[in-house]
Amino acid sequence: MIKTDQIHSTACDLMSKAAIEIPEDYHDGLERAAATEDGSLASFVLQAMLENYAVAKEDGRAMCGDTGVPRWFVKLGNDSRIEGGMCALETALRRATAEATNGVPLRPNRVHPLWRTDHNNNVGIGAPEIEYAFEPEGDWVDLITVHKGGLFGTDYRMLFPADGIQGVRRFYLDSLLAFGKRGLACQPAIVGIGLGGSKDTCMTLGKRASTLRVVGSRNPDPRIAELEDSFRELGNSIGMGAMGFAGKHMVIDCHIEVGYCHTGGLPMSVHAFCLSSRRAVARLFPGGRVEHRVDPDWFTPYQRRETVDWPFEREGSEQEAAE
Repeated sequence: MIKTDQIHSTACDLMSKAAIEIPEDYHDGLERAAATEDGSLASFVLQAMLENYAVAKEDGRAMCGDTGVPRWFVKLGNDSRIEGGMCALETALRRATAEATNGVPLRPNRVHPLWRTDHNNNVGIGAPEIEYAFEPEGDWVDLITVHKGGLFGTDYRMLFPADGIQGVRRFYLDSLLAFGKRGLACQPAIVGIGLGGSKDTCMTLGKRASTLRVVGSRNPDPRIAELEDSFRELGNSIGMGAMGFAGKHMVIDCHIEVGYCHTGGLPMSVHAFCLSSRRAVARLFPGGRVEHRVDPDWFTPYQRRETVDWPFEREGSEQEAAE
């Protein structure tokens, strides 16, 4: 059984780590961009970003004044057990969020949409968001915190099937140009694209693609992997660089995730994970062991399954029946 106090203490650590330490995969991508950028202002911004990240880690302070809107992704192995149940887990994550807001500190960005009520702790109705996934085996729990900007840098469009890949490219470019020209995102960014699903799941796919996959990872479908490569190059060919200045590095990487959709449409969402790319991950095991890592490993074969039954389960059941 995984203890509630273990969840709480790990969650507090993750909140601080996400706010202060840039993920290694994004940092490496940023260094590669800085080494080849030839736009003067874009180069200046990239170097300043790298220096700021180093100072933030050294001083133990948040890497950006706007610390985004903290959210949680929780994945559970099928055999995991939580002390006090799932409500206790959620309480631990909400407490950790509130404590980190005052302790790191994080900017208290969460307010009521109409009354602007602010509890100064990033906790309120529906905040922080907690999203769940499950895996067939294991008694562990993965805690993933993402502090994503909560205002702009996202867009959605319902395309038609006849629009095809060319239509997807057009909307992708439209979105990046709007993000850069109107200051709606902080580049360079990891860009996530959601294709398919219903409107809400399409937005979720794109957001998860931008925040829960590491730079350099590729979709297991080779045709989509080719699109990811071409879209990264396409995004860096429009003449915009860091923070919208003239340059050639607007996109650190592009990730695409898909879901089956209504036959009459082709939903699409585009999300830019901002230049801070705040993300931290840990796996908790019964007995108190905690394993920190960089890759959230969210999009496993099980999460991308197309079949009614999980194939490994079916194979196991058939084998047991035969024996």
